[in-house]
Amino acid sequence: MGIASIVGQLAMAPFAKALPAMGDTERAALEAGTVGFEGQLFAGTPDFDALIATGPNKLTADEQSFLDNEVRVLCGMLDDFAIDTARDLPPEVWQFMRDKRFFGMIIPKEWGGLGFGHFAHAAVVTRLATVNVSAAVTAMVPNSLGPAELLLHHGTDQQKKHYLPRLADGRDLPCFGLTSPYAGSDAASIPDRGILTTREIDGQQVRGFSVTFSKRYITLAPVATVVGLAFNACDESRPEGERDLGITCALIPVPTPGMQIGRRHRPMDSAFMNGPIFGEDVFVPMDWIIGGEKQVGQGWRMLMESLAAGRAISLPALGAATQQSSVFIANGYGEVREQFGLPIGKFDAVAGIIAGMAVALYATDAARRFTAAALDNGGQPAVASAILKVHLTEAGRTSINHAMDILGGKGIINGPSNLLSVAYRHMPVAITVEGANILTRSLIIFGQGAVRCHPYVMAEMQAVADKNDEVLGRALLGHGGHVAKNFWRSLFDAPVVGTPPQDLAHEARMLARLSAKYALTCDLAMGLLGGKLKRMELLSSRLGDCLAHLYMASASIWRYAVEGDAQMLPLARAALRTQLDAAEEVLKDLYANLPTPGRRLIGRLVLRRTAHLAPLRDVQMLALAKLLRENPSVVQRLCPDVSVPKGGGLVDLMKALELAAQLGDDASAQLNKLVRRTHSFEEAAAGMPNPALALAYLQAADKVIQVDDFAP
Repeated sequence: MGIASIVGQLAMAPFAKALPAMGDTERAALEAGTVGFEGQLFAGTPDFDALIATGPNKLTADEQSFLDNEVRVLCGMLDDFAIDTARDLPPEVWQFMRDKRFFGMIIPKEWGGLGFGHFAHAAVVTRLATVNVSAAVTAMVPNSLGPAELLLHHGTDQQKKHYLPRLADGRDLPCFGLTSPYAGSDAASIPDRGILTTREIDGQQVRGFSVTFSKRYITLAPVATVVGLAFNACDESRPEGERDLGITCALIPVPTPGMQIGRRHRPMDSAFMNGPIFGEDVFVPMDWIIGGEKQVGQGWRMLMESLAAGRAISLPALGAATQQSSVFIANGYGEVREQFGLPIGKFDAVAGIIAGMAVALYATDAARRFTAAALDNGGQPAVASAILKVHLTEAGRTSINHAMDILGGKGIINGPSNLLSVAYRHMPVAITVEGANILTRSLIIFGQGAVRCHPYVMAEMQAVADKNDEVLGRALLGHGGHVAKNFWRSLFDAPVVGTPPQDLAHEARMLARLSAKYALTCDLAMGLLGGKLKRMELLSSRLGDCLAHLYMASASIWRYAVEGDAQMLPLARAALRTQLDAAEEVLKDLYANLPTPGRRLIGRLVLRRTAHLAPLRDVQMLALAKLLRENPSVVQRLCPDVSVPKGGGLVDLMKALELAAQLGDDASAQLNKLVRRTHSFEEAAAGMPNPALALAYLQAADKVIQVDDFAP
């Protein structure tokens, strides 16, 4: 008997007791997707050559043309306040989206769609969301988790032939019913049941399911012509204990006897369509099961595989759009709005906030873009997708809160000229859907990452399940070497693998060392707490947060390397330092709360020689704010997706900023002094070298500053 078998035999019983039980639904979630660069961070050995080799984001000629033309035109048709007031998109917008195949972006060209890649799909959603979130949601849902993606990967040839062309050109609008009133976050426990039965249809005996269901929060349900449905299939002819066939996905045309689209929901009073779906004894033939009868019971795996990619696209795009809009508006309003004789953007309190927003945007959008590049290279990074879902939407919420503070009274008076109120109201929707952030942060990022990304844990769990001493022993021996390596790297030095950009070499060394400390901490937490760690969600949240900060720091290195823009170095370095500082603080906090004797001693040992990178100082933040004020091209690079809507406050601000650029900073300061002295736009403008331009700027700035009023 070899050493591996002996080790495995000795460890089998205690490991079987310590490891948490893993059901079929949890296994399907864990096995969904692929492991990307986050796996290297989890192992403590980030390879910067592999990071940079992911390559830049690329758009095909067709994708670029669509962004430059169809998306630009659609943005120009969107009036945020009018859509919000009407609680629906205008008919011409619906028709344009159908005609230009916005609902078929991910459907290949051979089926009538646009055949776009992940980055292009995300760019479309992001640009739409900077001008109107409801239009973005309406476009993203058919291209996200729903019938089209499930059909592409799992549908029968007949299903693809029938539905994909109709979904691509908008003849069919889809929705997908997963959430039930009593199974929200615990989606795997949906109570909706379908009983295997046979019905006579047109003189033929047809096998299928009699399904009774209740779904809610279903986007596009009020206008859907085909409903994707997840239900638990059951065969009551089988012996007790073998009747449940598993979660199954089907497509049900509207109308179908027994199915009812309920009254409309209004999530945060949004204009996009949303509502419940009910069904009582709805007959679903086997031909309506996505993939046919062979896919009965495979629905959960199908959904998890779709989410592995989908979580990285739609909701992170909304978060990125909110951040970009918030930075653009806060910085621009800070130039136009003056108090105490200065543009408010020059006050340290405001400037520091704007700089912090910009630094966060660089890091989070770097992570989003890096993950899109990985997806377009064929990956399906499930853990990275969960990181993006949480941290992009949370960053969007933080950023828009800061921007609203800077806008002050301008931000809270609703009306056509308001700059952010509709998007501000939408933000909790992104936080909530596709796995609420509390759930995703506390359970999925680390819970899935610990098993999926760790080089040995999945093998150990499988060996215990299979009762295979040899495999368990080999995994444990490898795991021991892994811990020893990261222990050495944590206490002494972690070599930098690959060649990061020279400008960020110091930060890259720090990232490598922190990655080793994180990997060691994960093993310590799992070793000391065993299966209990799964239930200690405050600790697992911290472990997930640290991985997320390391991932965003890595993506910032990637972004600077592939973009090659030296002008963005101050922001790239600031983003890296901010994320590394946050990762280190999370680790300190974790050791302070580790429920085991000697936790502080263990923490001091692991975190010694951290070579702490100081967070950004005030002088650095103010220098970044000055860079944003004085260099519009930096703002453009940070906020490339901010688009021009049909009208409203954003158009007013863009016009004022354009005139301010023509006027020049010194001239605008002089002009504002004249206004304070003369209290007249005309007299102040007359004292300038170009009176017409000066007057146009004053009038445009005044339009930005004014707010809307309404009849009582």
